Amino acid sequence: MILVTGGAGFIGSNLVRQLNHQGERNILVVDDLTDGQKSKNLIDCVISDYEDKDEFMALLPNDKYDRIKIVFHLGACSDTTEWDGQYMMRDNFRYSRELYQFCVARDIPFIYASSAAVYGAPSPKESLNLTEIFDEIAANERPLNMYGYSKLAFDQYVRANANDRTNLVVGLRYFNIFGPGEAHKKTMASVVYNFNKQITSTGVIKVFRGSHGYPDGGHERDFVHVSDAIKMTLWVSKLAASASGIYNCGSGVARTFNELARLVLDFHGKGKIEYIDFPEGLSDCYQPYTKALMRRSKNIGYSDEFKTLETGVEEYLTWLNS
Repeated sequence: MILVTGGAGFIGSNLVRQLNHQGERNILVVDDLTDGQKSKNLIDCVISDYEDKDEFMALLPNDKYDRIKIVFHLGACSDTTEWDGQYMMRDNFRYSRELYQFCVARDIPFIYASSAAVYGAPSPKESLNLTEIFDEIAANERPLNMYGYSKLAFDQYVRANANDRTNLVVGLRYFNIFGPGEAHKKTMASVVYNFNKQITSTGVIKVFRGSHGYPDGGHERDFVHVSDAIKMTLWVSKLAASASGIYNCGSGVARTFNELARLVLDFHGKGKIEYIDFPEGLSDCYQPYTKALMRRSKNIGYSDEFKTLETGVEEYLTWLNS
């Protein structure tokens, strides 16, 4: 049995779907479906079992789940504006730690979602080579919000216990992922999703004014189509335990919000850009630039190319507007 936590969520449901395409049907999905809208992500998927997140964690010490052969731990609170530290550490750290310990004790491969949020916000004045800031080393890890810290805390726990395990353990630091299955995230959905929603409803795409040393709409992100994230996630799950580690999952290319907005405008053949101020309190915990350094992934043999922003956006917008 394959376990996918957060299996009704954005990345999780895309992973379940791809596992189905590979012939896998014996899949246990664990999630919290209080928001029943997420169930739409699974209506075209085949699973063998479902468990509520809290019930699953309560039953985890028992023998009920001894048939699990691999764990994809993608469930988490991904709200970067959430500052309830107890809630965030319970969902993103404590649950992760318990599931990690379950896998270590049974020698089960454990693939989990970390985040590029752990890197914080380098500015152009800070480094002549911004890419180096996004290398997977501790000196670069300076998260700006509670979400980023919760992910970093678990990464640190995994590192601290590396000598006490024999199973494969891989953390993937997903960069700015977009694609089908994210509508339930609402304001936390990707910029691509929200730009499309804005232009179809008002004809105006709202982009943040300049800050952190960047011009209006000049903030840059490493945008990743979800299919590329799934491809890498499945690839690392087949590694030998000796390749355990924490790896970036990004295209290695930074593109501006202006470029992205224009791609959305061009797709629709209408609309305009309007620059707006940051909401109060956001600027201090905002990443103005991300760009994955992928050399550690290449060192373990991952060489697949990621979709360009142009290709990924056109595919997604076609899906969204069909």
